[in-house]
Amino acid sequence: MSEQKKSMFWIKVLSIAIPLVVAVLLGLPTKLDLGDWVYNLPHVIGVINSLTAVSLILAFVFVKQKKITLHKQFNSAAFILGAVFLLCYVTYHASAESTAYGQDDYTKYIYYFFLLSHIMLSIGVVPMVLLAFYYALNDMIDKHKKIVKFTFPIWLYVSVTGVIVYLMISPYYVH
Repeated sequence: MSEQKKSMFWIKVLSIAIPLVVAVLLGLPTKLDLGDWVYNLPHVIGVINSLTAVSLILAFVFVKQKKITLHKQFNSAAFILGAVFLLCYVTYHASAESTAYGQDDYTKYIYYFFLLSHIMLSIGVVPMVLLAFYYALNDMIDKHKKIVKFTFPIWLYVSVTGVIVYLMISPYYVH
């Protein structure tokens, strides 16, 4: 099997495995007992989403300015932040009960719109991000440019709505 076929295989595996693992951990009938420190993770996740959005915007600005090294550095930062986010998110939701949105007015519809669109697009953006990075790392710049036209706005939306969801739900966290 060629290196490219192996990479595409692993991109497909990760694109399926990541959402499945998250869904399984979210649905655990008994939460893991990791201590009270996990109740700080939503705040960390909010910061990570904010930093990811800033990194993506800066990467976009730098590529437009033809500052490719800075573009790569900020995209790499966004990618690493995404991995750290995923670890924090899974850890929190595997060990803490979900927090219900505390308002019963029109804002709950806004909250659920952002939450659901955030979740659905976050699932779809995983393979796009992996492909975009694969193409960039393998100097397949034409393919990279084609996919990032869609990947960048979706990933940015997911990051920003993650912050919005956090800000809307944070007053209702128990700890």
